[in-house]
Amino acid sequence: MPSLSIDSAEPAPQGLRSTPAAEPESGSGGVNGLQAVFWDMDGTLVDTEPYWIEAEYALVASYGGEWSPEQAHSLVGQALTYSGSVIQQAGVDLTVREIIDTLIGQVAARVRDRMPWRPGARELLSHLHESGVPNALVTMSETPLAAAVLEALPGGQMEFSVTGDSVQNGKPHPEAYDTAFAKMGRILEDASGEALDRSRCLAIEDSVPGTAAAVASGLVTLAVPHLTPLPETGQWHTRPTLEGLRLAEIGQMLRSAPPQPGS
Repeated sequence: MPSLSIDSAEPAPQGLRSTPAAEPESGSGGVNGLQAVFWDMDGTLVDTEPYWIEAEYALVASYGGEWSPEQAHSLVGQALTYSGSVIQQAGVDLTVREIIDTLIGQVAARVRDRMPWRPGARELLSHLHESGVPNALVTMSETPLAAAVLEALPGGQMEFSVTGDSVQNGKPHPEAYDTAFAKMGRILEDASGEALDRSRCLAIEDSVPGTAAAVASGLVTLAVPHLTPLPETGQWHTRPTLEGLRLAEIGQMLRSAPPQPGS
């Protein structure tokens, strides 16, 4: 469900690996031309959307209201403030902030009990990290939930996170991705003197608001639809899951990137 509304309270950057396992393409920079990957969290890295929906149903029911699958799915990828106002209109007599805190608490508890990784996500993240490609989390969940997910990953696999409580504008606004790109750019420049290029960065998303935000930021975007279908706009690559995805295929995505807005 998440998004709120620029850097989060996040783990300190772990630093870029200096000896990548995969050889970069000649003259391309990065590994197979890839400089960095930006990950959405809910529905992309972890399958938390069912936890959000379960929490929504329970909260609305506790106030005598009714909730439907259509309402639940309409909130996937939306800003938490927007989602809170919709739930409030369903009869929940709490402030939007109280609704957000209640839902995050319930979802974080479920995540700590069982982490629902999306197919192929951990394997791809490990592959990228071992190949020397830096990764960052760009999630519209707030810091407590993002921290629970990051704690379950091996140290250093994510350079940093940008969370929903650290941006003014939630997805589909590109602010979170713009913030992450700027931070990753500083890390890369400090480590190697190389400038970060949006056309050599991949964003991985699963929702309409998320893909819209990544495309608006100018990043090459991979859509992996989950609970909600994505329109065929020609602005992103699509894959059914992340299973089996490796650098060679990502390099092909970069070289055949769909046209970005204004190009």
